Amino acid sequence: MNDTTTAQTRMKSGIARPALDRTFSVAPMMDWTTRDYRAFARTLTRRALLYTEMVTTGAILHGSPRARFLGYDDIEHPLALQLGGSDPGELAECAVIAEEWGYDEVNLNVGCPSDRVQNNLIGACLMGYPEKVAAAVRAMRDAVSIPVTVKCRIGIDDQDEDADLERFIESVADAGCEVFIIHARKAWLQGLSPKENRDVPPLNYPRVHRLKQSRPELHIGINGGIKSLEACREQLQHVDSVMIGREAYQNPWMLAGVDSQLYGEMDPAASRMVAAQAFRPYIAKRLEEGAKLNHVTRHLLGLFHGCPGGRRFRRHLSEHAHKEGAGLRIFDDALGLVREPELVP
Repeated sequence: MNDTTTAQTRMKSGIARPALDRTFSVAPMMDWTTRDYRAFARTLTRRALLYTEMVTTGAILHGSPRARFLGYDDIEHPLALQLGGSDPGELAECAVIAEEWGYDEVNLNVGCPSDRVQNNLIGACLMGYPEKVAAAVRAMRDAVSIPVTVKCRIGIDDQDEDADLERFIESVADAGCEVFIIHARKAWLQGLSPKENRDVPPLNYPRVHRLKQSRPELHIGINGGIKSLEACREQLQHVDSVMIGREAYQNPWMLAGVDSQLYGEMDPAASRMVAAQAFRPYIAKRLEEGAKLNHVTRHLLGLFHGCPGGRRFRRHLSEHAHKEGAGLRIFDDALGLVREPELVP
């Protein structure tokens, strides 16, 4: 869809949304999972559930134009909006707006460790306030018909990874949340930077597996440190779904096997070059809308990782796509520098 038009049409026409299959999803990542990245991801997988960057309630309610924060292309479905906030009334209002815009799910961020969001009671710090999260979930569920889900950690700081996580899940589940995506490591809000919080606290997959065993009625997804579809299949023996973040961005070609390996369907792109060419009309459309070439193509820099000419492809886009007036010629020239392994004699 182009911003609001199609979304509003879908809502007014009463088009039924199919049930979401969350088997595999791409994690919400600030500055990375933009609308352009998500559109590119769709050239590689039709089935993965895609998430927006976290958008705060303040940005939606007071930012202008709203399309800056909520705009997307219809090809991105299934698509979830991740919200950052803690005020139940504001979150409910934003959930209504998300439903009006045609999003398929609203997800509450209870995992981001940034100091900036902590000061506004957003993100991982909310794990210390399960009653606030429960009130927010209840308000959003009462306001919309689309699913309301929560993405959280296994704990923060000195919390007990067993007892405190159980209390958090019980409180929020009692408010009506049926889907939890859990980053399988703690967030240390005191002493570690947001970057360090992505790697330093140890992963504890078994804790998430035990949660699924103890709460089989809930949908439990797992996130954190998963780097291959083989690892996804292993995790799916213990949990309901898998979410991948940085690996899906930095090595996007991994997404090209999602549909066949996890859903038993045909993958949309037979090669990296096929995917790049399929994305070309979208780039042209975005350029016509006034977008800068580098803002769109930066999400493709890892597409040819490991291929002959892959570094030259990245360098050419990095050096030229930001220039004034840069257009499709720059993109085409970059593609001309690459050979895929399967195409090398």
